[in-house]
Amino acid sequence: MKTIEIDDLRFEPFISYEQIKKRIRLIGVDISLKYEDKKPVFIGVLNGCFMFMADLMKEITIDSEMSFVKVASYSGTEQGHISQLIGVGLDLKDRDIIIVEDVVDSGNSLKYTINALEREGARNISVCTLLLKPSCLQHDFDNIEYVGFEIEKEFVIGYGLDYNGLFRNLKDIYKEVTLGN
Repeated sequence: MKTIEIDDLRFEPFISYEQIKKRIRLIGVDISLKYEDKKPVFIGVLNGCFMFMADLMKEITIDSEMSFVKVASYSGTEQGHISQLIGVGLDLKDRDIIIVEDVVDSGNSLKYTINALEREGARNISVCTLLLKPSCLQHDFDNIEYVGFEIEKEFVIGYGLDYNGLFRNLKDIYKEVTLGN
């Protein structure tokens, strides 16, 4: 893995694809055991989750369904104001849902997504996230059940995570190198 530089930012290797695959394999086993007789619906939150969700679903050995949603805000609103959940396309009434996220930091979009899915009548909602930044959380969650890696406030790219739309395609995850590191 090499260092990446763009727009006066420098990123260094952080989590290798091999580490990611091992962790996803364990999460897949856990989910498959817990939901063995339940046929859960996996709801991926786009755009960042697509690589994680694809690899996770390869490790799920039970009957399940999947869909994707996108969290959107009306143009012209302040940053962080979430106004719409686009995409589910399935009847979620009385279903077990597993939300798949790339990263949970503030938790604002996750809170909105959970509330929207609850309004759809979901019986149970669990969260599976590749990355969790506990020190950044602005909400309390008791349903984040599957976490790939807990990280600090690092700015990360790769494996679905982007910088201005770039670098989602990298296999590994890189973190920004800050002055003093």
